[in-house]
Amino acid sequence: MSSRQLKVKTLSLLVVMVLFGPMGDILLGKGMRRLGPVPGLQLSVLPNFLIRAFESGTVWLAISSLSVFFISYLLVLSWADFSFVQPSTSLGYGMVALLGYFVLGESISPTRWIGVLVICLGVFLVGQTPARTTELSASERQRANAIAATVSEIG
Repeated sequence: MSSRQLKVKTLSLLVVMVLFGPMGDILLGKGMRRLGPVPGLQLSVLPNFLIRAFESGTVWLAISSLSVFFISYLLVLSWADFSFVQPSTSLGYGMVALLGYFVLGESISPTRWIGVLVICLGVFLVGQTPARTTELSASERQRANAIAATVSEIG
């Protein structure tokens, strides 16, 4: 696989992660707000609360979205450096701020916006480096090719 193909594949999954991770977080926050606070941390109260949580369509949408994020995370980590992937997904913090503002109606202070901007600038710097800095062994290359074939069949 060429370095260009690797970069496109990596960036595609990073975009999926940056969209679906924050979306899942926001949906989970919204679903849990609808349920209200946990009435207590006694073991007798938790099962009923958890049942109510798992009856929520919003919570299930959140779980589905976070599952897409997690599967994408597993895939991209199979071929890209963790030190590249993890900082790159920090763009999700910007998405969380935007979604919190527009979907949850949260007030975002200028200081938070500046913090999000600093994070995004850091992601830009990390994005200027190669996604993988080490050579794959023959077995790792074979595994990566099998995963790539599966991903391309799905998409």
